[in-house]
Amino acid sequence: MSPSASSDRPIVELNDVAKSFGAVKALDGVDFSVRPGECVGVVGHNGAGKSTLMQVLAGTLAHDRGEVRLNGDVVAASDHSVARAHDAGIRCVFQELSLCPNLTVAENTRLRHGSIRGFGWRRQAARLIATKLDEIFPDHGISAGAVVGDLSIGRRQMVEIAANFSATESEPRLVILDEPTSSLDQQVASQLLAYVKRFVEAGGSVILISHILGDIFGTCDRIAVMRDGLIVEERPADKFDRHSLVASMGHVTDEDTPAPQSQASESQRRGEPIVSARPPRQTDDQRLELHPGEIVGLAGLAGHGQTALLRLIHNAARHRSRYASVNGKIAFVAGDRQADGIFPLWTIGQNVTVRSLSALSRLGLLEKGREREMEDRWRETLKIRTPDMGDNILTLSGGNQQKALFARALASDAEIIAMDDPMRGVDVGTKREVYERIRQEAENGRAFLWYTTEFDELVNCNHVYVFRNGLIAADIERDQLSEQKVLHASFEGEAA
Repeated sequence: MSPSASSDRPIVELNDVAKSFGAVKALDGVDFSVRPGECVGVVGHNGAGKSTLMQVLAGTLAHDRGEVRLNGDVVAASDHSVARAHDAGIRCVFQELSLCPNLTVAENTRLRHGSIRGFGWRRQAARLIATKLDEIFPDHGISAGAVVGDLSIGRRQMVEIAANFSATESEPRLVILDEPTSSLDQQVASQLLAYVKRFVEAGGSVILISHILGDIFGTCDRIAVMRDGLIVEERPADKFDRHSLVASMGHVTDEDTPAPQSQASESQRRGEPIVSARPPRQTDDQRLELHPGEIVGLAGLAGHGQTALLRLIHNAARHRSRYASVNGKIAFVAGDRQADGIFPLWTIGQNVTVRSLSALSRLGLLEKGREREMEDRWRETLKIRTPDMGDNILTLSGGNQQKALFARALASDAEIIAMDDPMRGVDVGTKREVYERIRQEAENGRAFLWYTTEFDELVNCNHVYVFRNGLIAADIERDQLSEQKVLHASFEGEAA
């Protein structure tokens, strides 16, 4: 089915909408609208209010002030709900996914589409999700009978996206995509963005939130810039360039040249590595090696063994392994922060200091003053946007939660930092700050293993291992690195 609209009036329209959480003004008088047949990009630094705005549009949050119109009808805050937004054709793929991990792909689809019922409902749900996955992500390899918790975060993202674009009793008219490509590799992200364009051409609308500016420029008709709970600038996409867009977000831009990478000395590289590992299925002599002061990148299509090898290396630091040897303490920065990173019942500060409790203790007792000092130092260093490090970690935006995980690792005594696609949902200004911090740490002898799905991040690495089908397919030195070589190795298993 194709989305349709009876008129050109906005699907959603917000006038002077405000939303606060205690003393924090997440939205401070936002005017915003989306019409049929357009893709609107929403950009801004972490904590600018983007996700809160989307939750108001999707009905998961009620606004404190202002006017919300759905298809021209004013909706009071007391009446605004997910069901009301759903009836208006609004769907939302949140950055923090909402699938039930203990259910299958088909069962999760049934939860989202209540009209699928009666005898054979499981078969109907499986057919619905499989059809849409095939349409958006050809060759996806996802079974409708697979348990969601067994899928990689990228495949979970694909399932949620497909479920929201699927139609049963009502058609999606406006689909909100909050950082949809952050956990997808380049090929799958390109498939999604191509489908978004087709959906919009057919009369549907999309709101695209992304810190990957190439996705915004290549897909959106109009861009709205948010800062401190307000839309501070809004114009057609072709009226922005990269420099002006980043500047409007409140960041100073550098020239668009590759960032300098850490330079481990030749003597370090010739010496004994502090990490030496191979995937369990690797039968040739190819191994991953990491020396002090090096930044080593892991690349390739998502789900091809990069995260598995990082976990193997992390475990080998504590337990003997025939596949990996690790000479040093290791800290892990998770990409799937909800499953593997944050402690959701703890404060922001506790999430930052938990890796360093022994260093903050004396005679077995935690010294609160030193703990607060570490919390405040890393809040300032990584610019974690919160009025109080004693607030619960879930009060932070997704990107700021990720900063807290970085702070936990960098504040620790670990000589090795393993990073599992850690920049998901982090704004462009913060990324550059973190890149610089990583380089500084590497110059001081710390070593980094960095899995990333973004090619632009690989230029920070000394060399890059490309993975394919669970194996190391290529080892590319920094001066030989190119996107073409990475892609070739990802698909063909060798560097061109």
